[in-house]
Amino acid sequence: MITAATQFAPVAGDIDANVRTIAGLVRAAGAEGARVVVFAELCLTGYEPSLIRDTPGLVLTEDDPRLAPVREACRAAGAAAVVNGPVRTGGTGVGITTLVIGPDGSLLARYDKRNLYGVEAEVFEPGAVDGRFTLDGIRFATATCYDNRFPELAARAAADGCAVYLASSVLSADNDSFDEVYPARARDFGLYVVLGNVLGPNEDGVGAGRAGAWGPDGERIADAGDAAPGFVLAEVG
Repeated sequence: MITAATQFAPVAGDIDANVRTIAGLVRAAGAEGARVVVFAELCLTGYEPSLIRDTPGLVLTEDDPRLAPVREACRAAGAAAVVNGPVRTGGTGVGITTLVIGPDGSLLARYDKRNLYGVEAEVFEPGAVDGRFTLDGIRFATATCYDNRFPELAARAAADGCAVYLASSVLSADNDSFDEVYPARARDFGLYVVLGNVLGPNEDGVGAGRAGAWGPDGERIADAGDAAPGFVLAEVG
């Protein structure tokens, strides 16, 4: 299976603009054969926890009509989109939530980030359930940025029959995850790891790009570089 790891600079607080970018990347990656397109943490709003805390209108629901262009793009491209944003939980809280929108536009899976980092704990609720979905007979696990510092998530994914571990993140250039964390998760647990990251300024710093993938031996198999928005393809499974 071909996956696409994406990177772009989200517009802070502008869901409609970010949805247009996401939908365009899904269509473009699908045209090149991608069946799963992976995006960064909080790609729908930008990584702006304080802005999200102060702007209730930035919180989405699972069936939010603002995501309609992404659903349409998935149907048109025949690809699943792994998107992330602030999504209402079952109660009154908000999660840092991955929504996996399937090739038919339906919701394949939801995952709420389990391990919150810094100011995130003041704004969001942690999740309690691992994220899983299956497409074309391949089982996928989802994780979000700081989650990847905890090897037990990847261990559970491998034990649960997952072949591919999807990491939606916000990483700056000095983050050691590129060289120390993602290769280790791949190598230690025999997983393909696919990273969606950001470009541009955000509340945590400046996104470094370098979206891409690692093979089960821990070696890089795809790297989108550190400058241009877009995507890179990787064969997994």
